[in-house]
Amino acid sequence: MNNSNVKNKKPIDERFTLAHENVELHDQKLETKARGYFADAFFRFTRNKASVTAAIIIAIIMLFAIFVPIFTPTSVQSLMDPYYSKKGSRSTVLYNIGIDGGQKKTLTDRALYYEYAKGIAAEFTEEKPVISISESRNSYYQPVIKAHSVADAGYGPSNARNSAKIDQYLAVGFKYISIEQKKFQLMLDWEAEHNAKILYPLIAENEYTYGIGSADAANYWYKTSNRNDPVKIVDGNPVSIAYSEDMVFEDNYLRDDDGNFVYHTYTGGGSTETAQYKVRVLYYNYYRYLHGREPNYLFGTDSQGYSMIYRLSTGVRLSLIIAVLVSTINFIIGAIYGAIEGYYGGATDLIMERIADILAGVPFVVVVTLFQLHLAQKLGSFVSFLFAFVLTGWLGTAASVRTQFYRYKNQEYVLAARTLGASDSRIMWKHIFPNTLGTLITSSVLVIPGVIFSESMLSYLGIIKLGGATTTSLGTLLSDASSIWTSYPSLLFFPALIISLLMISFNLFGNGLRDAFNPQLRGSDE
Repeated sequence: MNNSNVKNKKPIDERFTLAHENVELHDQKLETKARGYFADAFFRFTRNKASVTAAIIIAIIMLFAIFVPIFTPTSVQSLMDPYYSKKGSRSTVLYNIGIDGGQKKTLTDRALYYEYAKGIAAEFTEEKPVISISESRNSYYQPVIKAHSVADAGYGPSNARNSAKIDQYLAVGFKYISIEQKKFQLMLDWEAEHNAKILYPLIAENEYTYGIGSADAANYWYKTSNRNDPVKIVDGNPVSIAYSEDMVFEDNYLRDDDGNFVYHTYTGGGSTETAQYKVRVLYYNYYRYLHGREPNYLFGTDSQGYSMIYRLSTGVRLSLIIAVLVSTINFIIGAIYGAIEGYYGGATDLIMERIADILAGVPFVVVVTLFQLHLAQKLGSFVSFLFAFVLTGWLGTAASVRTQFYRYKNQEYVLAARTLGASDSRIMWKHIFPNTLGTLITSSVLVIPGVIFSESMLSYLGIIKLGGATTTSLGTLLSDASSIWTSYPSLLFFPALIISLLMISFNLFGNGLRDAFNPQLRGSDE
């Protein structure tokens, strides 16, 4: 060793200086706040962003299912309008941003004339029975929202192709209905009060309406050829007219001998109160007259004419009620059955497992079908469907609990509790069962989307049919839309969207609960 280097070294305490020379240091105590089991589980659950997002989505859907039926008027809940069935979303408040009940169509000129004619006829006045297409453009009742020519097939104006967006509610146009004489006067009073027309002149039955079906008869108010092209009478002969913004259809309204328009005809009845009148009404205003509101359906209407938003809310509610009931019952039965198996083992476990194996071998679809054929007639489809799920639905939960009990029943803390004289029930439910909660809660939560999916599948296949006039299920809505969804995609889109959100959200939510209630992870996220 070099002695000179040793001599040059300074003492250690002289090479360092104190950061706080005059400050007296004390030992600091690290204090921790104890959290209970459920508080700790909640803390860890909130750290999982995907699970929290899923929980929020589930909460929104549940609030939708709870409050929409509450705030929907009773008259709307049971309102089924066949003329407004299978229609898209429409709101007079949101009309200008595209929630207008519009449907895009490709129409021939003849078909476009037919749509324009409805808006023209709605502007009828006795002083000016008909107006041009351009004059009807801004009519409140014009079903043609926009249109433009896209191609010409080469066979004349009647075969030209036009791309048009049509308000499906206004496109219903006019209808013939039968009313009592006293209601005719009530309609006239409503017209005066609201400055809007319901009653319009009847259409003459002559060569210009020959061959027109009864469903369209009230809308062909203009003179047409046999091919339904609008015509103008020139020197007593019908002449087809080509499309232009200034074209004016020649009316075919019924007039009496004095040339006055005829608004009703007598069809039967014996008194001024009960006499039946055949009248022609603008259905949009007739709907307003009957129900005191315009046809606003934010999610459109279903295949029968019910409000889709109300049917969706009741469908979600019914599906969730079934799923939660099934999950709860299966949780209770499975927990008790699996705990007894796993804790006592031996012959008890052997016998109970063979019973479970027998039940597990019963095909679920066969059970549902048999219950619907026989039990549903006595107890109803809802109870029958519930029994079918409970019959074998708890087997998975029981197997999970059994496995967890076998895993934990010989742990030191369990042996210590037994040594201290704890009863079997206390050991099972106080010491072992909490360790199964993570797996058990996850499996129970995941039962919910499984039940919803199964109900949707069975309803789609026609094996079961839940609901009625005022309520339905998501699966029933899908089943009703199955044969017509290509023409009316909104009927399938909304229930499919909610089912998809529920399936994804419950799976993410269940995974979050599994991690949150796992005792082995307690304190890992401090």
